[in-house]
Amino acid sequence: MIFYFFLVILIPTITITTLGNLIYKNSMINAQNANTQQMAKQISNNIDFYMKDTENIITYLSQDLRVLNFLNNNDVKQSDNSVQDDVCKAITSFTSVHPEIAGIMIVNDRDIYVSDVMYRTSRDLFTNENWYYKAYHDPKNIQLLSKPIGRNINNIFKYSADDVVSMSKAVIDNKTGNVIGVILIDMKLDIIKNVIENVKPGKNGFVYIVDSTGDIVYSPVNNVVYRIKEEWLEGYNDNVMIKRLEDNDYEIMHMDSTYTGWKTVVVAPLEESLKVVTYIKYYSLTIAVITLVFAVILAVFFTRSIVNPITKLRRLMKRTEEGKLDCYFNSKYKDEIGELGNSFNNMLREIKNLINLVQIEEKNKRKAEINTLQAQIKPHFLYNTLDTIQWMAQEHNAEDIVDMVGNLTNLLRIGLNNGNEIIKLKKEIEYVESYLIIQKTRYEDKLNYEINIDDNILEYDVIKLILQPLVENAIYHGIKEKRGKGKITITGEIEDNKIHIQIIDNGIGIKEDKLKEINKVLKEGHSSNTKIGYGIFNVNERIKLNYGEEFTLSYSSEYGQGTSVDIWHPILS
Repeated sequence: MIFYFFLVILIPTITITTLGNLIYKNSMINAQNANTQQMAKQISNNIDFYMKDTENIITYLSQDLRVLNFLNNNDVKQSDNSVQDDVCKAITSFTSVHPEIAGIMIVNDRDIYVSDVMYRTSRDLFTNENWYYKAYHDPKNIQLLSKPIGRNINNIFKYSADDVVSMSKAVIDNKTGNVIGVILIDMKLDIIKNVIENVKPGKNGFVYIVDSTGDIVYSPVNNVVYRIKEEWLEGYNDNVMIKRLEDNDYEIMHMDSTYTGWKTVVVAPLEESLKVVTYIKYYSLTIAVITLVFAVILAVFFTRSIVNPITKLRRLMKRTEEGKLDCYFNSKYKDEIGELGNSFNNMLREIKNLINLVQIEEKNKRKAEINTLQAQIKPHFLYNTLDTIQWMAQEHNAEDIVDMVGNLTNLLRIGLNNGNEIIKLKKEIEYVESYLIIQKTRYEDKLNYEINIDDNILEYDVIKLILQPLVENAIYHGIKEKRGKGKITITGEIEDNKIHIQIIDNGIGIKEDKLKEINKVLKEGHSSNTKIGYGIFNVNERIKLNYGEEFTLSYSSEYGQGTSVDIWHPILS
């Protein structure tokens, strides 16, 4: 019971603890993933905002009359300060309110430029550089350069290529539709850094930006970012993947910008994300163990409160089996076990009463045996009287009377059998043969008989008077009702490790419905004396009650042809 109680407590506890931790873990992971996606989306949107703001500045400048005058004036030269001053004022109007701008340069199609803080470092043409060439040949889209290395440009503030992000876009003449120049703006990388640092994922997580060519736009200084392969980021937009880097598992998710084409990649250590879940798991296990300990202690006390009284009752029953009837169950509880103990006490009292009754019956039985011994005087007197009649018949040469009296004497002697219920089979055969001789004397030629019993079974014991009632039934209900001569055949042998005796007559037989009724009564054991005869039922019940259901009688018959009854008796030596 303790083991079953332990299982009943253990299984729900483990199930609840495991499922609870699993559900909470999945919930935390889903919440973390949603938070990471929101973070990546926010960073990407903020960067897009600054990039769109920068593009708007280019749009405003491309529509400024001073800038258009510079770009459309074919007579302007690099040394024309008045025109350049007007353009610089236009540029300064934006750089003064946008501190994230590192510099602005406007270059016309004749390689003449104007800038506030940027200047040419060599005589190489701007129109041949990558940023100018792409913008000139793709005038409708902006061109982004994440690391503007190798340009023929320098800045008075000495910004390096790692400190800025460049954006260039062509200026189109509204009248002719031709490109008349390109505007280049360098943005400080600090603006992207500030956006990322404000929403850093956890304590050890980080965010970095990759452009459309796979080059890193911005990344914090660490060893993990350079181990992330570019092909990992293909096809996993908005989805979280887990990769193992430097013996640690990391959650990696990126968000693609449709405006810039850049990828905002968020990297967070998985251990840090699941740290709370790990703590909760340990706390849950601790609570589960403590709960199990207390539950087992309570189960032990509860089980003992049930088992101890039952154990006591079992010991009392064991003593009762040994014949000690002076033990009683005393219980202070009025529960089911108390009721069981009271039933045990009542049973002991009934047993004692039954023993007393049996003792009284034994005394009465002894008296009856004495009376029976006294009554045996009468059978001896009857034997002596029959012997006298037999002697007188011999004196008068009445041989038929001599045989009749001799068989009747034999019939009485074997039938009484000194009060014993078991006799030898050969004695039972002698008894039924004496009965047949007496009946043949009465019916003369109408009745013949034949007895064929295996000599090997004659010394086996059988219940007495099992053949005579069946033979009598065959004579009175079979042969007597038939016209002509009748014959009874009795056979006996060992079959299926049983004594099989068969009584066959060629009498009138039994009708089918009557035959079914007889066999049903013999099988079910319900007395129906008025229908099949008390003798047949008595023989069948005596055999079944003594040796079991497999030893019984069974009838078979064909109306007008005869009847056969099979007797199955155990082998008793």
